[in-house]
Amino acid sequence: MVRKERLPGKCTGRSLKKQVLAYLGSEDMKAASEALRQFPPRKVINPLFSLLLHTDPKIKWAAVTGFGAVVSNLADQNMESARVIMRRLMWQLNDESGGIGWGCPEAMGEIMACHEKLAQEYAVVLVSYIRQDGNFLEYEPLQPGALWGIGRLAQVRPELAGDAGSHLLHFLNSPNAALRGLAVWILGLIGAKEAVAEIEPLVDDAESVEIYLHRQFKRCRVKDLAEEALTRIRKSQ
Repeated sequence: MVRKERLPGKCTGRSLKKQVLAYLGSEDMKAASEALRQFPPRKVINPLFSLLLHTDPKIKWAAVTGFGAVVSNLADQNMESARVIMRRLMWQLNDESGGIGWGCPEAMGEIMACHEKLAQEYAVVLVSYIRQDGNFLEYEPLQPGALWGIGRLAQVRPELAGDAGSHLLHFLNSPNAALRGLAVWILGLIGAKEAVAEIEPLVDDAESVEIYLHRQFKRCRVKDLAEEALTRIRKSQ
């Protein structure tokens, strides 16, 4: 259970980050997200950005969830301010930023899953991070995050992630099981009929990957993700 110790608007600096961290460490992420919505959005964004870098995966992913709650709430109040946050996430993934952008594509995907208008505006940008002819993220450790972000978008708005289909195929042959698993997961979500032949060999892939699904970590075998994807695609035909 999330317990508020003081009014959100009265928290500043270190005390604010400490309280946000306490919320993100809660076992009840739904309640934590609702609590974060009570903060002035512009105040809570900086703590959330810093917590995307947290060494505890639970806190990092809770921060991703927090972005969805806070920025979608901000967009309902002031769309241009929400766009500023989206552009800040994009900047972190730009080579010129001097940073790496840990957690940024995941946060973008979560925000777009939570807010339709932001999804309509920025889905093409998120997909561009896996496009060889776009803003492809060359640094491989960032690629699972980009795939997860697209998958999160596809869970809610598959029509906006559909353009990712042809750009996911090369990940199916990756030596990195996480990339294979995430790619096949997305292909199933978007009903990529053209990918059936490329997916079928993965039904023998026994490697497992960890995916953050429904606010919890889930260990999945690539073969199970492939079988589920094929079932989804065939049902959509």
